[in-house]
Amino acid sequence: MEKKNPVKHQTFYAVGLSYKKADAEIRGKFSLGNLAKATVMQQAKAEGIKSLIVTSTCNRTEIYGFAEHPFQLIKLLCDNSNGTVNEFQEVGFVYKNQEAINHIFRVGTGLDSQILGDFEIIAQIKNSFAEAKAEGLANAFMERLVNSVIQASKKIKNETEISSGATSVSFASVQYILNNVANVSEKNILLFGTGKIGRNTCENLVKHTKNDHIVLVNRTKDKAEKIAGKFNLIVKDYDVLPLEIPKADVLVVATGALEPTIDESILQLQKPLLILDLSMPKNVHDNVKNIPNVTVIHLDDLSKITDVTLENRKKHIPQAEMIIEEIKDEFIAWMNSRKFAPTIHALKEKLNSIKDTELNFQRKKIENFDEEQAEIISRRIIQKITTHFANHLKDDATMVDESIEWIEKVFQISPLTPKGGTPQKPVYNEK
Repeated sequence: MEKKNPVKHQTFYAVGLSYKKADAEIRGKFSLGNLAKATVMQQAKAEGIKSLIVTSTCNRTEIYGFAEHPFQLIKLLCDNSNGTVNEFQEVGFVYKNQEAINHIFRVGTGLDSQILGDFEIIAQIKNSFAEAKAEGLANAFMERLVNSVIQASKKIKNETEISSGATSVSFASVQYILNNVANVSEKNILLFGTGKIGRNTCENLVKHTKNDHIVLVNRTKDKAEKIAGKFNLIVKDYDVLPLEIPKADVLVVATGALEPTIDESILQLQKPLLILDLSMPKNVHDNVKNIPNVTVIHLDDLSKITDVTLENRKKHIPQAEMIIEEIKDEFIAWMNSRKFAPTIHALKEKLNSIKDTELNFQRKKIENFDEEQAEIISRRIIQKITTHFANHLKDDATMVDESIEWIEKVFQISPLTPKGGTPQKPVYNEK
């Protein structure tokens, strides 16, 4: 008789790298664009991975997913980026099960952001989940987890002041300009790139510098014109970028190009120039630093700016962490109930089988046997027994995996093949 392949358990992992250990250059190597993210998901499906989401921002690239071994997820990342396994081993992280859950909660609520309280990452997680779901890569565990993180993010934003004040990458760049450029309202500011960070930076520039002659340049001109129309600014063609840069006192680069778009060959300067590179990967070539009177500031430099706003935010970390624990506990309770539900179902089936056997025996043995009454009493007893076991498994002090194993051994049941049901795979493996 041919043996069936055993069910292979997949464990929940979070793998990736962030600003904490990886500098901008390394993060750029591991950055995943939309096409690369789509390829990761297709490759994951081909390799038998059932659920995962992929996030890639200027500060981090991370994969949350189920795998037999974390190297499967690390390989997906390295296969579809310019990073290597050796580089990942130097700066990357691997979190498993509870640690992975803790991590995504801290990331999604802004506690792990490079600038504390920056909530832009939650939108990235939402989008990543939507992409995974569209590809059939979001199981019930992942959906519940992401929704719980979104819930925690909203509650922290609404009930604490951890995001109070205008502190983000885009605002930090404007703050740097205000602190380092005299008479900024009279200076020529050129913004190259109008993606999300570019748009936010543009809005902050207009709001805080009182400069009404900011010039926008974007590869796609109509996108720049939409933003310019909102703020009544000037738009120039991408082709004239080399002619516009010499006129500028400040150049903000916020493009999504994979290779540097600004290098020394196009900088024919007659006066000092401050360049802020908000792109990931870097879009300003290192050779620009060799040009006299040019100052280049990258987003990693901006994140080091600490002010009263950031210091005030730190006071609200304990309150934010309490909210996370509250919502995370609700998620863990749901997860555990989902984990032991097949065992409770199998236990009830086992007890019903014992009941049926015993009633059949008593029916033959007892004259005038009241079958209806015996059935009612037996079912109530079975319900009370299974409720006791369920309450035990719900208790916070219970070692759920050990208890499930004990119940299965004592009653000789298997939750993977309940009577009349189909095999069920666990969505989370603590072992």
